[in-house]
Amino acid sequence: MIENHRRGPAPGLVTAACAGDGRALEQLVAHCLPLVYNIVGRALNGHADVDDVVQETLLRMVRGLPKLRDPSALRSWLVAITIRQVRSREVLRATDRDRRARLDDAEAITDPALDFAGLTILRLGLTEQRREIAEATRWLDPDDQELLSLWWLEETGELERADLAGALGLSDRHAAVRVQRMKKQMEVSRCVVRGLGAGPRCARLDEIAAPWDGVPSPLWRKRFGRHIRGCGECAGLERGLLPMDRLLSGLPLVAVPAGLDPARVLARAGASSGTPGSAGTPGTSGSTGAPGTPRGRHGRPGRGVRRAGRAVSRRVLVGGAAGVVFVVVAALVAARLSAGPEAPVARTAAPPTPVAAASPSPVRSPSASASPSPSRSSAGPSASPSRSARPTPSPRAAAPVQVASSARKGVGVWSFDGVSQALAASGAGWYYTWNTGHQGVTTPGPSSFVPMIWGAASVTDASLAQARAAGPYLLGFNEPDMAQQSNMSVDQALELWPRLMAAGKVLGSPAVAYGADTAGGWLDRFMSGARAKGYRVDFVTLHWYGGDFRTPQAVQQLTSYLAAVYARYHKPIWLTEYALIDFSQGTRFPSAQQQADFVTASTKALDGLPYLQRYAWFGLGADPSKPSSGLFTDGTTATAAGRAFRAAR
Repeated sequence: MIENHRRGPAPGLVTAACAGDGRALEQLVAHCLPLVYNIVGRALNGHADVDDVVQETLLRMVRGLPKLRDPSALRSWLVAITIRQVRSREVLRATDRDRRARLDDAEAITDPALDFAGLTILRLGLTEQRREIAEATRWLDPDDQELLSLWWLEETGELERADLAGALGLSDRHAAVRVQRMKKQMEVSRCVVRGLGAGPRCARLDEIAAPWDGVPSPLWRKRFGRHIRGCGECAGLERGLLPMDRLLSGLPLVAVPAGLDPARVLARAGASSGTPGSAGTPGTSGSTGAPGTPRGRHGRPGRGVRRAGRAVSRRVLVGGAAGVVFVVVAALVAARLSAGPEAPVARTAAPPTPVAAASPSPVRSPSASASPSPSRSSAGPSASPSRSARPTPSPRAAAPVQVASSARKGVGVWSFDGVSQALAASGAGWYYTWNTGHQGVTTPGPSSFVPMIWGAASVTDASLAQARAAGPYLLGFNEPDMAQQSNMSVDQALELWPRLMAAGKVLGSPAVAYGADTAGGWLDRFMSGARAKGYRVDFVTLHWYGGDFRTPQAVQQLTSYLAAVYARYHKPIWLTEYALIDFSQGTRFPSAQQQADFVTASTKALDGLPYLQRYAWFGLGADPSKPSSGLFTDGTTATAAGRAFRAAR
């Protein structure tokens, strides 16, 4: 047997791994990865640093195995290492915070697929009060988040109280006091979640929440909690709350995501394997960084290591969580067996096979049948851009083009000759096709696919099944406020919405063409109706097109619109279509240089908005014979906007 419940892996397995048995080490790391991921994920609430801390912890465990005196104590020892790594990460961030406040703001952005409360609800299928508990965890103080990560695992049967107390360096009695204090804060948070989600909401609570930015925090928990305790209308919120330990008992661990990046593990393993390091013997404190790993100025691996990691990752094909575990294990075994300190040299990957396509002409959005559909012009489906200007082709150079990839940076994609190659060259971290399928697009690079239910005709069992198999997100209806697009009434969208919710995905609102910030507008009526019916909308999706081609003014108009939308709904935002196109009189495009300047300035501004989780440029394809906002005219030729997008981080 590999494990004993609540006691960790069998001592024989640990002993074999300590003795250098590679197969045993693989099994041991595969066993420990979910536990470490759950502790770190909940302690950091899905922050972007989670994968770094998880991988660093596992590396330190592997390096410290020869010093482990009691194999049966491995789980307690590993939990202690994990908590020290979480704290070390906080110390490093606190040290650098004043020097890079703007960068910290960007790093603090939480992706819906990373937010651990959302992951817990999504992957464990939590309902009612269990869902409320998961949502309440977002309101805790940082210290209580750390304690919660251990206590949750204690209640679900993965840890014992001795493990919890030992990891925190406390006596059992002191640990019990801290747990009770944290549980009281959780009870307040559960009432806050209920109060804010009530329909109709208490009028006085609405007034207090008016200046709130929508981000859960300890300060706002105290303010809302103070009101709830003294309000007659809110006094009944705590009635019927079941004890948390009863609700959490027996829940499984949250599965390790397929997105746990193996490249950094491979880079760190390769860079540090030749350097002796210590993870600390059991019962002693560990050091902070990974010995032998070149570090950047902010505590992350240096540029050379990141480049090596990307090179190695091109040679690794990962499919699903099992693949991630295998890659992580392989990297750790390589480090444990003292492989050479240099990362393997990557072979040049062959370019993807171009997808045969009918026409590369720019479109606004596909119709329900996935055929190209028109611009916003009133001329109807045959409307086409009114000006012709050929975008400047990308200059050929001997050196490879540097592509800046970003998980937030995305693009709308339709089929054209070389579409898959262009997508890989764009640096987009994600893409969508206005459909639940890839539409012939392959993804040899880092891009991930996000499905969309385009309109009423797309709400079919087949489409929803395809969406369920396509990753953690689902985009709602496309421009239902436009007659030329999905053209849906608010009532029709609300009637169909439960079927989208039933897909079990992190769900984005219908993407309106305009007026998302308007009281009484299409989106406002939909969001009000969803709230009244208790329907789930996890993030707001919207589009924006600018008719003012002056870069500073266009960026200001875009960011002001996003701020107004966030102020109205207090939900994360995805900007799934945006570009400079003037639809006021026909369809007018800026010059190629104006579009490129806007790409550069807007992406930089969007990265500074903590509530904007993702954005997608409209779109990937460009017709070289006419002006457009497209990025590539074929698989290798980037427009001026395409070169700017490729460089945007």
